[in-house]
Amino acid sequence: MTDLNFNKNEDVNKQLSYELGTRLKKAFAGGGEKAALRQKERGKMLARERVSYLIDPGSQWLEIGALAAEGMYAEYGGCPSAGVVCGIGYVSGRQCVIIANDATVKAGAWFPMTAKKNLRAQEIAMENRLPVIYLVDSAGVFLPLQDEIFPDKEHFGRIFRNNARMSSEGIIQVSAIMGSCVAGGAYLPIMSDEAMIVEGTGSVFLAGSYLVKSAIGEDIDNESLGGAAMHCEISGVTDYKHKDDTSCLDSIKKIMSMTGLPENAGFDRVKPAPPVKDEKELYGLLPDSRESPYDMLEIIYRITDHSEFEEYKKLYGQTIICGLGRIDGWAVGIVANQRKVVKSKKGEMQFGGVIYSDSADKAARFIMNCNQKKIPLVFLQDVTGFMVGSRSEQGGIIKDGAKMVNAVANSVVPKFTIVIGNSYGAGNYAMCGKAYDPRLIFAWPSARLAVMGGSQAAKTLLQIQESALRAKGQEISAEEEAELLKKISERYNSQTSPYYASARLWVDGIIDPLETRKVISMGIAAANQSPIVKKFNPGVIQT
Repeated sequence: MTDLNFNKNEDVNKQLSYELGTRLKKAFAGGGEKAALRQKERGKMLARERVSYLIDPGSQWLEIGALAAEGMYAEYGGCPSAGVVCGIGYVSGRQCVIIANDATVKAGAWFPMTAKKNLRAQEIAMENRLPVIYLVDSAGVFLPLQDEIFPDKEHFGRIFRNNARMSSEGIIQVSAIMGSCVAGGAYLPIMSDEAMIVEGTGSVFLAGSYLVKSAIGEDIDNESLGGAAMHCEISGVTDYKHKDDTSCLDSIKKIMSMTGLPENAGFDRVKPAPPVKDEKELYGLLPDSRESPYDMLEIIYRITDHSEFEEYKKLYGQTIICGLGRIDGWAVGIVANQRKVVKSKKGEMQFGGVIYSDSADKAARFIMNCNQKKIPLVFLQDVTGFMVGSRSEQGGIIKDGAKMVNAVANSVVPKFTIVIGNSYGAGNYAMCGKAYDPRLIFAWPSARLAVMGGSQAAKTLLQIQESALRAKGQEISAEEEAELLKKISERYNSQTSPYYASARLWVDGIIDPLETRKVISMGIAAANQSPIVKKFNPGVIQT
């Protein structure tokens, strides 16, 4: 493909991917060179070095929340990657969730987003019944923000509740204390099935030596209070003692090599094959403007094996594409927003990216079929919302939309969501946004997430502000109105950015389009370790 639009799109999307790489590189640096050097001087590996050493050489690694907390906590010097490395990787051939505190970021202290990211990693482990490996190296709760991390349901304490629940459900948890492990955080490794500790650097106690001195007047150093020798030889709190980080990680590898195989959910997989159509053309196919039309089928053909796709109800409800295909060998049901203008058999012109009654009806039925056949669902989002207006209301758009939302919400097969472009309003919900429990949800750099598009929202907000000013007897000039609209637009558009969403873990991360197949494949491989035990029951369907 060599047309001018394709070349322009390619340049823009490659630049977006380059920007993503730049931001990731900055996040991966954690607390910076000086902080890293301090860890090295103590004989410790860095968090990412520990993860890299732990996972099988040449195996795939899927990071969760790499850009979490980006741009947040500036008044405290920032918190790159929320101070913790999380992801799915293979250890001794077994797929695991790995959670590693980054001690270069505020000594591994827990910020509010650190807790949220840990909870998300645990959620992934629980949904997919994946073993969890904790590499603990943390000074505990970041005290200036303790009110945002300590007492609520989804705060710090939920992590220990999850430790207990996973243990009761037979989900393996192994912890390595490779640095500080203080106060309430001390329960995390000890509530795991097995806990190991590194001599000289690892320590675990409810209160450190300074707090012990102030609380009860006892003089004692941290090593005697909660070091490796004490806990392995006297208290019996920890199970294994290791001389350094590498021997500790080697021990985890050995343990994982002996664990029994998980039960299989039975999702169908054949020998993987790449798409026939060039995946790299994804950059040129996606328009540089979020308002421009394009054919979503061409995106699908560059994601599916052999570029094959069995389309369901092809000529009905055309603004949503549904059908069966394979991704890296796995059978999937794909639900995707068609972005080009289509013409229904009734002669109605329908806007791309908009969900109409017929497309919602089709998608709901297809989702039910996939549940019947035990086929995982993949949602490709580029949706501006449901169709509005008297004609749509009279046609029962709310009823048909509710039917689709119902089918998505009650699905028992695993769901995976990729936000390619727009993700606006109720369209986000119907297309399996974060609130609808996708096993994984990732965004391309071209994504936009908001209650509505930027231009519509800015004009609405402007009208509200103008009305408030008029109520006070104030009038604004055309120039002032233009300046106000500009400020509103800039602020709103910054909040629709995928980076804003990723920082707050509304998505699990931002990926280069060429990583889409890997994300979905690793996600289904994880889901395949958790047999479906709940029967699909959509409840009362609005017909």
